[in-house]
Amino acid sequence: MKRTTTERNLQNEEQHVYEVLRSKRFLNMEGLSKEVPFFIYHYPPVWELDVQAARNRVTTKLRSDDGLRVIEINLYDLAIKLLKKRGVWERLLALELTQDKYEFREALQGMLDPHDHLAPAIREHLAETPSDMVFLTGIGEVFPYIRTHTVLENLQSVVVGRPMLAWFPGTYEFTPAGGHQLRALNLTTSDSYYRAKDITEQEA
Repeated sequence: MKRTTTERNLQNEEQHVYEVLRSKRFLNMEGLSKEVPFFIYHYPPVWELDVQAARNRVTTKLRSDDGLRVIEINLYDLAIKLLKKRGVWERLLALELTQDKYEFREALQGMLDPHDHLAPAIREHLAETPSDMVFLTGIGEVFPYIRTHTVLENLQSVVVGRPMLAWFPGTYEFTPAGGHQLRALNLTTSDSYYRAKDITEQEA
């Protein structure tokens, strides 16, 4: 039976996610049938602040109680870092006030292309920092400039040898007509992506 928002309980889901993340099955990437070890925790956007607090608690417990190395990659922070590194951050702030929104979005998407810019930066960061798992966050803050499905597609050859969990404000669901769809912030626009697994449906 499909869950509704009112039927979901963040406290229970936080505990379940924690138990899955610390399990040998998850850490050893078992039962994936050669699929990429990508998982999604999708949640109602109105839960955002509460989910941030829950994620912080989960991260602390994984590190302190289980001795696991967790890397968090915040797409919003990464985007700003890359734009500042290229020396265009201040110019973009000024440009946003005057340029057509569509043209501005197109320009920003080019500067933050997942294949050319985001994936190489994430690859470099992962190479420098040993980890047992990766958290992908900041997804809602960068929408629609950065789309989750394109990031995931370009990270399939980058995040290897360890599982990754994307914390996704929105809906990830399967429908017979559309297949697996990501709907960021529960807006009408949806993107197809089928390779990630819903972590709430995984065994702990």
